[in-house]
Amino acid sequence: MTVVVAYADTDPGHAAVRAAAETPGPEGETVVLVPAVRGEAVPTAEEVAARWPGLAGRVQVEHGDVGDPSDQVVQVAQRLGARLVVVGLRARSPVGKLVFGSTAQRILLDATCPVLAVKPAAA
Repeated sequence: MTVVVAYADTDPGHAAVRAAAETPGPEGETVVLVPAVRGEAVPTAEEVAARWPGLAGRVQVEHGDVGDPSDQVVQVAQRLGARLVVVGLRARSPVGKLVFGSTAQRILLDATCPVLAVKPAAA
């Protein structure tokens, strides 16, 4: 089985990776990181394993094509038959939501498998 993480190099993105590493699942389950921000680089599998040792040997990185990040996350999850998608949430103003939309919201609405939405720990 597979867990797909909508990855961003932000506190919410890191919370999503931690949640994927800690979510109970089958032994050796693969965790796949997909960029959730257009143009942002995703770390290598080795870098992820160094930062989150619980993912060592079971993390893969998908380098998305040009296009909408939310579509990429959903498409990768469908292609891999993911059992779960994990996405980090951040606080936004109502105007920010209206003007910019939300990658997390689109993933929540479009994914064909369960989605776990997490927030970073309070500072």
